[in-house]
Amino acid sequence: MKITIDSLKQKLAQLTQLNASGILPDAKFQEDKVALERQILDLVMAGAPVPAVGKTVAPSAAASGKPTGLMLAGLTVAIIAVAGAGYLWKGMPAQEQAEQSQTASADGQPAPHSTTSEQIVAMTEKLAERLKQKPDDVEGWSMLARSYSVLGRHADALKAYEKALSLRKDDATLIVDYADSLAVNNNSNLEGEPMKLVERALKIDPKNLKALYLAGTYAFNKKDYADAVKIWEKLTQIAPPGNVFSKQVESAIDEARSLAGLPPAAKPLDAAPAAAASGASVSGTVTLSAALAKQAQPEDTVFVFARAVEGSRMPLAILRKQVKDLPISFNLNDSMAMSPATALSSQSNVIVGARVSKSGNAMPQPGDLSGQSAAVSVGSTDLKIEIKDSVK
Repeated sequence: MKITIDSLKQKLAQLTQLNASGILPDAKFQEDKVALERQILDLVMAGAPVPAVGKTVAPSAAASGKPTGLMLAGLTVAIIAVAGAGYLWKGMPAQEQAEQSQTASADGQPAPHSTTSEQIVAMTEKLAERLKQKPDDVEGWSMLARSYSVLGRHADALKAYEKALSLRKDDATLIVDYADSLAVNNNSNLEGEPMKLVERALKIDPKNLKALYLAGTYAFNKKDYADAVKIWEKLTQIAPPGNVFSKQVESAIDEARSLAGLPPAAKPLDAAPAAAASGASVSGTVTLSAALAKQAQPEDTVFVFARAVEGSRMPLAILRKQVKDLPISFNLNDSMAMSPATALSSQSNVIVGARVSKSGNAMPQPGDLSGQSAAVSVGSTDLKIEIKDSVK
């Protein structure tokens, strides 16, 4: 039987369902999923059948001028991670996006590979050249668009998404990725066309996790907190365990319920996450310096987070509040992790920071206000974080 992109995508969907149901262990799921993703990208780049799952890509691929299997796997993870990581993380520099790309794959699960921005640039250029000879390759245009997003080339990403959508108009994933890219180009604003596209994607696929994530974010930003709760809770109910989108909205749901005047969500007695049971935490208080008080509005977002001392700057745990909540008492722990693969308990020392975000975007922007601790041990208490610096 000839291996096609569609058949591989069907296998990937089946793997995801088996993993979500608990039949397929996480480790085996990750191994087989990465192999399938590598084959999909190999087909896109080479336009030829590839080995079955579990086999390696022939070494002759490198000699023929095509990316090696390892590079293809890296690019697959990197570009799909951008589509999966969501609106929250767009806009970061290309190198940092490449670092973050190793934390999650398309469906929000941890991914084992990392790819540098230089590798992504080289492979993106090869893909762009190949599409000149195969302009009707919708999978190629889709991957090119996501690659451009990784590199911060958002205008080029939009053009590639538009080309892909002209070839496949009813692909919910493509539509919502295009909406995300439009929002990034509109100063991280979902208003207007981006939100129309999100709604279109949800009509096609009501269970599209990224579309639900963005729709809930839009409702929250419009102060329709009850609707945000409804949308985000639907996301958490259908998302597989450990999904990044689900993790990102856990604390946001609690905040939205509070702002909407709704009671806290009921928690089953046995639902305490194993991560929280680890006991790994850092706690303390965040204050805003008097000198900067006039530069912050009561509704401005405040992010309190812990990150590794070295390496990736993606938060190990993050809490979202507002300026009007200051001073903020915090207790960051593993239940607030963005990904199970990057939890607070994975580090012995961390940096704890806080930032007033004018845009509500988790990535620093000029005009934001920030403050952070020196490196502290996980388990530290009574930390004092003063927001006293302006982001340039």
